[in-house]
Amino acid sequence: MGYRVINGTLIPIGNTPSPSSNTTKAFKGNGEFSKVLDKQLNTKEEFIISKHAAERLMERNISFNEADMKNINDGINQAAEKGSRDSLILYKDVALVASVRNRTIITAVERNSKENKVFTNIDSVVLL
Repeated sequence: MGYRVINGTLIPIGNTPSPSSNTTKAFKGNGEFSKVLDKQLNTKEEFIISKHAAERLMERNISFNEADMKNINDGINQAAEKGSRDSLILYKDVALVASVRNRTIITAVERNSKENKVFTNIDSVVLL
């Protein structure tokens, strides 16, 4: 199961409200359009942790508090402002590979990991 981080709070993806299937309601003056617009404008306040990344974080006993999540979100925002697509975010002793376009953390590796530490297909690095 993947996770979505909204305003620094970790939420399982299955618990987020799904969008309305009737898109014509958004233009009938009932406030739906403004809600959709607000959601699009607030996308800079959330990101997703993929199932793979969530598993790696649990396996490696890596945990982040709300302030950490906000800092990581700020790192994704910084990369997005520079036009990055895929970024390596170095935060504390953890390297996070993020799809900036999708606002998704793809995987996580500890600095002390004995695994291969070569990252490919990355167009930027964010140091936090």
